[in-house]
Amino acid sequence: MSRYREKLPQLSNRPFLTDGGLETTLVFHNQLELPCFAAFDLLKADAGVEILRRYFDPYIEEAKRHGVGFILEAPTWRANRDWAAKLGYDEVSLADANRRSIGLLLEIREAHETRQSPFVISGNVGPRGDGYRVDDRMSVAEARDYHAAQVDTFARTDADMVAAFTMTYVEEAAGILLAARAGGMPAVISYTLETDGRLPSGDTLSEAIERTDALTNGHAAYYMINCAHPQHFIDVLKDDGSWRGRIRGVRANASTRSHAELDESTDLDAGNPQRLAEEYGRLRELLPMLNIFGGCCGTDHRHLAAIAAACLERPAATDEKRPPQVRALGN
Repeated sequence: MSRYREKLPQLSNRPFLTDGGLETTLVFHNQLELPCFAAFDLLKADAGVEILRRYFDPYIEEAKRHGVGFILEAPTWRANRDWAAKLGYDEVSLADANRRSIGLLLEIREAHETRQSPFVISGNVGPRGDGYRVDDRMSVAEARDYHAAQVDTFARTDADMVAAFTMTYVEEAAGILLAARAGGMPAVISYTLETDGRLPSGDTLSEAIERTDALTNGHAAYYMINCAHPQHFIDVLKDDGSWRGRIRGVRANASTRSHAELDESTDLDAGNPQRLAEEYGRLRELLPMLNIFGGCCGTDHRHLAAIAAACLERPAATDEKRPPQVRALGN
């Protein structure tokens, strides 16, 4: 039975860490071929399972060292029907891969969780198409029906929640939330942003969060930002509004390159871990509910160590600082 599905501990003020850029670490540091950027494909062999298990070790040690919680994200960002078909998976084998991914995380939690460091298990959902562009835009209903298979698979495991990352437009995000609500799963939406701070769809972040909440009756437990450097979106966070209080997590890129530039890159731009950590410190000043810290493309345990050092000593926002709407939605 899920340990935290009824009450996610990260909805308190306590800080949580999560991991960094899984796929870029596997490709550039582990020198692995990763067709379609599909980390879940490693689960089909014992050696691949062990690579994934070891990948989490330095991040877990960082969380335990600071005595904070940790969110274990399943390596299933590409484990939906269209991407899996390119790798030869059918409906049965794909569902099995999603289940095995949660099984691995359960083993990791059993080995490492402590009272000071609760571990939340998240079923990771990625976009149907490209994570940088809006391809073959679905309606809300189409997105709900498409993603329901993966979400329902997670719902039948001991995963505590689902989280949709690198979302590029509102309708797909809303459809995933509706699928999660139908499956009785808490859910999180993480939008990606371009260098102008807007979604690839052209929506502003405030518009995206407000529209997504309106379409789903606020089912998202919270929102995140991922796969963008803080320099790309820090200015938009200066705009006032209760929508900012819906953002609890950031998983930024190490690189300041645009999505188009990253798509063409043959090298890893790991940026500067200390400078990235300083940017996270600035984000804490702008986002009153920010308490989940991780990384995305190009980041590894060095970046997370610097981010933890920069962010975890600062007290979290008090109740008086929380926007009233935040307490009513997802909390």
